[in-house]
Amino acid sequence: MNEPANDPLGLAAFACRPSTSRGRHHADSRPDLRNAFQRDRDRIIHSAAFRRLEYKTQVFVNHEGDLFRTRLTHSLEVAQIARTIARALGLNEDLTEAIALAHDLGHTPFGHAGQTALNDCMAEYGGFEHNLQSLRVVDQLETRYPDHDGLNLTFETREGLVKRCPLAHAERLGDVGQRFIDGTQPSLEAQLTNVADEIAYNSHDVDDGLRAGLLDIDALREVEWIDALDRQVAAEHPALTGRRRVYRIVRELIAGQVNDLLTTSRERISRAAPLGPDDVRANEQPLIAFSPGMHARHRALKNHLMANLYRHYRVHRMTTKADHVVHSLFERFMADLQLLPPEFAQSARERAERSGQRGRARVIADYIAGMTDRFALEEYERLTDPAKLT
Repeated sequence: MNEPANDPLGLAAFACRPSTSRGRHHADSRPDLRNAFQRDRDRIIHSAAFRRLEYKTQVFVNHEGDLFRTRLTHSLEVAQIARTIARALGLNEDLTEAIALAHDLGHTPFGHAGQTALNDCMAEYGGFEHNLQSLRVVDQLETRYPDHDGLNLTFETREGLVKRCPLAHAERLGDVGQRFIDGTQPSLEAQLTNVADEIAYNSHDVDDGLRAGLLDIDALREVEWIDALDRQVAAEHPALTGRRRVYRIVRELIAGQVNDLLTTSRERISRAAPLGPDDVRANEQPLIAFSPGMHARHRALKNHLMANLYRHYRVHRMTTKADHVVHSLFERFMADLQLLPPEFAQSARERAERSGQRGRARVIADYIAGMTDRFALEEYERLTDPAKLT
């Protein structure tokens, strides 16, 4: 499928190659054993933000159970799904993996509830969006090098972190924001990782919801897709029950999406016939996509999860607490910078001198967004419980 006959990496013509990368913001020595995208991946894995994902909520707060998925395990699952599809399409696995591992680095504690709360707090100061925060983490907030901030990742990895962006923000993002102004697309590797993220969280939220007892397999069969999969599993394995039955259904759920995505994407790529990554970017519509039928099934499942899992009273209790904790932390820090760790307090003062309250708020948002669930709860207790003096 449009593969160069002598390509040493075995990549299709439309795949991104490290040899033709648009490069990094800062000059970097070329490694002997790793290409540019492999080096990006390694920098992401060794970052502090990546390690914190272990204690950040996917749906369930981390301490509610050892087997529930966190942002870290979710990122690993996205990378596994995306790499499998990338290999089948002749795309660059190393770039795909780097984007997948970094895509949630900007997530707040307490999952989407934390993001909603922090965005509400930042409404007067430019808002908060976790994809833009992921880019901010790798471009500015990681401090591992003596001569520059950030991880100094390649353009190709960085562009894959921003799924959506208002024009007002895009103009401030420079190179990776230009496509939102021009109405073009990112690389196929970035498009693929975006869809792999959807495959992973829908499928695995089903698994976690059933494990937690918030979802019921019989109620899930109200979704025609799940009902069909359950009938298929029952026909193939009549005696299968319990966790084995759930695991098999989730496995078939993922496989069906992956196969549909591969078939549909191959057809779209074939029709567009891109000769390189720039041809991919010139398209007005993504080339990596589900078929209309799978898109409809995906939407039906998502609606069921919204009604029965994400709005379940136990999850709602957690999200209400998260909202309260995030708002309380933000308000206290905005009122008194001395409550922040010294390095953040100093940064907030410096930013406030340059851009007023907007700069002050952005540093506080950076601090809160970087917290794990556990640390956010502990910080809240330290600020509100008289018995917690330190």
